[in-house]
Amino acid sequence: MGVHNNVHVPGESWPHFTWLAIEFFVVLAIAALSSRELTNIIAKDAAPAMQNWYFFGIIAAIVLGWYMGIRHGILRKKVLETRY
Repeated sequence: MGVHNNVHVPGESWPHFTWLAIEFFVVLAIAALSSRELTNIIAKDAAPAMQNWYFFGIIAAIVLGWYMGIRHGILRKKVLETRY
């Protein structure tokens, strides 16, 4: 039997930006759910306008913490690369 070079490999043909979009929406959903719970704990007695500031501030802190701290600072290290 001969070898066929027309095998579909999803990792090579799937657009890279869709993984980034999926990651962004997952991080945003986790940030929104976490922010909702943290706002209920922290700002029970605050005015509704101030609760909005807490809510969106916590979302921004989680998203920026993920993209600037964890993803850029930790996940891009040379130690984690599998290339030799």
